[in-house]
Amino acid sequence: MDTLRDTPFSPPKRGGETAAHDASGATPVPGAATPAPDAPRPVLDVNQLTDQVRDTSAFVDDVFAEVGRVVVGQREMVERVLIGLLTGGHCLIEGVPGLAKTLLVKTLSQTLNASFSRIQFTPDLLPADITGTIIYNMHTGQFTQKRGPLFANLVLADEVNRAPAKVQSALLEAMQERQVTIGDSTHPLPDPFLVLATQNPIEQEGTFPLPEAQLDRFMLLVKVIYPTAAEERAMLDRMSSLDVPVPTEVATIDQVRAARRVVGTIYIDDRVRDYIVHIVQATRKPRDYGLGELAPLIEYGGSPRATLCLASAARAHAFIRHRAYVTPDDIKAIAMDVLRHRVVVTYEAEAEEVTSEDVVRRIFEYLPVP
Repeated sequence: MDTLRDTPFSPPKRGGETAAHDASGATPVPGAATPAPDAPRPVLDVNQLTDQVRDTSAFVDDVFAEVGRVVVGQREMVERVLIGLLTGGHCLIEGVPGLAKTLLVKTLSQTLNASFSRIQFTPDLLPADITGTIIYNMHTGQFTQKRGPLFANLVLADEVNRAPAKVQSALLEAMQERQVTIGDSTHPLPDPFLVLATQNPIEQEGTFPLPEAQLDRFMLLVKVIYPTAAEERAMLDRMSSLDVPVPTEVATIDQVRAARRVVGTIYIDDRVRDYIVHIVQATRKPRDYGLGELAPLIEYGGSPRATLCLASAARAHAFIRHRAYVTPDDIKAIAMDVLRHRVVVTYEAEAEEVTSEDVVRRIFEYLPVP
């Protein structure tokens, strides 16, 4: 494969098109009309926003410390799950068994005093098993509704790709609409509501691969790796003792709700907004960005949801670091988790053993950082 060219990148311009920002500071769109002069952008009080972020993000360090008492290592997975919780974006966690995925989610729910439920997906599962159903009470002669395990703040969907299509569709509706219909009535799900689904990458027998449309609903695809030798030794010493650590509550759901409101106000500069758009656009039209050698390798690029998720995740990444603004480093840190499952490579790429991660990595190597 050809190496990337070292020439500086310049976004392509088309005749008659202009790039304009709306009054809310949205990303420039080619051909958009210039906003009226009487629609000024709101003035940002940087000091006030910085103080607000510092105050509302203080509980994050306590959560990390408390989870670290139980779960050894896996700092990146803990951070990604917190990003999903702070933005309302669901996470798909991929890793071999025994890497503390279930333990992490359960521990996090205990530190936040949040409701938690675990669903073991199997091929014989029915939609009513997760959403709930109507049961006839013989004593009263009436039908009563029984809510399913989806009614929780944190829902662990274990081995989600083992469930048949009907169950996956029911889960997809709950993830998107954040409500469940039982019989003739609709019930809103708790707020916050976060689905943390797991996949086993090595065992594919008896599984139903998630379609791209459903994968796109997950904000992040987090890949969990094996712990280091030092972390595994610390795990052995900690878990082999008689006094196994038990997490305690260090934050509340109300703090999470307040934090989510602040995360949405974190400042993103116009140049960083352009950077986000160009990254996603480069996955769809690599030739327009001087990456013609990637065009035969990409079947589908990132969807517009990828752009929105990348901005939201970058805001949460900055919030966890107690910053009131997003930097390009925030984009780089979270982009692989946002894009790796949204970029679909061709059969030619698979024959050359090129993955979606390789494509995203080459795009970041080439596009200039603002």
